[in-house]
Amino acid sequence: MIFSSLFFILAFLPVVIVCYYGQHLLFENRLRNLTLLVFSYLFYLFGAPEFILFLAGSTLFDYAMGRFMDRFERQKRLWLTLSVIVNLGLLAWFKYANFLVSQTGEYLIRMGLDLSGWEAVALPVGISFFTFQKLSYTIDVYRGRCRSIANIIDFSMYVALFPQLVAGPIVRFRDIHAQINARVESWDAFYTGAVRFCWGLCKKVILADTCGRFADLIFGLSPALLDTRTAWLGAIAYSLQIYLDFSAYSDMAIGLGMLFGFRFLENFNRPYSAISLTDFWKRWHISLSRWFRDYLYLPLGGNRQGAARTYLNLTLVFLLCGFWHGANWTFLAWGAYHGLFLVVERITGLRRVPDNRLRGFRRLLTLAVVVCGWVIFRCDDLVQAGHFFTAMFSLSANELPTSLVSLLDMKNGVLMLCASTALILPSGDMNAEPQLKDRRFLAATVGIVLFVVILPWCAAILASGYQNPFIYYRF
Repeated sequence: MIFSSLFFILAFLPVVIVCYYGQHLLFENRLRNLTLLVFSYLFYLFGAPEFILFLAGSTLFDYAMGRFMDRFERQKRLWLTLSVIVNLGLLAWFKYANFLVSQTGEYLIRMGLDLSGWEAVALPVGISFFTFQKLSYTIDVYRGRCRSIANIIDFSMYVALFPQLVAGPIVRFRDIHAQINARVESWDAFYTGAVRFCWGLCKKVILADTCGRFADLIFGLSPALLDTRTAWLGAIAYSLQIYLDFSAYSDMAIGLGMLFGFRFLENFNRPYSAISLTDFWKRWHISLSRWFRDYLYLPLGGNRQGAARTYLNLTLVFLLCGFWHGANWTFLAWGAYHGLFLVVERITGLRRVPDNRLRGFRRLLTLAVVVCGWVIFRCDDLVQAGHFFTAMFSLSANELPTSLVSLLDMKNGVLMLCASTALILPSGDMNAEPQLKDRRFLAATVGIVLFVVILPWCAAILASGYQNPFIYYRF
């Protein structure tokens, strides 16, 4: 089940809201976490019924590890080690088993192993996200940042909460543990959440999917049909698609959380306005960046053990960040690419240049580096990436493919231009609070435009039967 579907919007979500606030009236919120847990499992059941027991079993395991750490403190390291090994082991098996077999199959056969009975391993939806959430819980309990949860329903709800279950943002336990039982619902938060959800829906259905049509078409062309204009259009289209698509999902997840009293941390902050790669990773997929920083980079020593160790730590973190996204050499290369540029920024001292110096040039340079990185990320393999870069930088000019010409109509052109505003947004903090009077007027204006004009447009698109799943569903 995806958020941008009529079934979710018109059936599933209204039923959840009615039952959630109905139990508030009947049972004074005593069943609110149980209500969300039941519907979260139903949500997962619609998308991946074969893995519902896996989700429940892995949740029960980490619940037990947390309780053991509080009850048997002398063995805390043992329980944490078990949690890390089991979670990462399962993640590695489901995400990388097929990749390893495909890469080493010939050698294994030469060694006498029979692979004729090998069956491809199916990937549980959202495993990358809920695995990291559960690890944040056991690690934080081990470090003494919080106590373990005694109520299995509360913990299961934290892991499976449907707004962020399958594609994030990664909600660390330390950021939300106080809200599990002490959150407060309000009509102001409900309205704000509804507007945020609808804004994300519109951004996904109208803008991201339009950019996706261009990206899918161009990245599907044969190398002979690529020229410099087409390749750059494809690279920019995909850069816009992945940002608008993923940030739209985060908007919708944050908005859904508000409907039920939760306050999730922001996951994006105008990433294409960054003036360096370091700045970009403070703005892009913030929940993942902070997870790797707090649970890997800093434990490895961070930047406290000399320059060489810092460079090694950065490289390792971004190699793993790339591999986290999927089992493909392109993801590993993308991670190495970002790690390399972050190391170069430190070696050259670029990250220490005052923000107001050469700001426009640095922003353009950073955007170019990021867009080229997305080419690696999007291509099916490194050979395709090589062909794409050749087209981008060869200054070639071919006749535009007929399929691309037919896509370049007035409507799609205008929507692409609207999407491109993401590249020129001011680099200030998008979360800065305006004055209360202005904020209320802005919220009312945005709400009217969303609910009266843009939302019916989205509904018409969804009713036409066109649905493009969120990019990060496959991770």
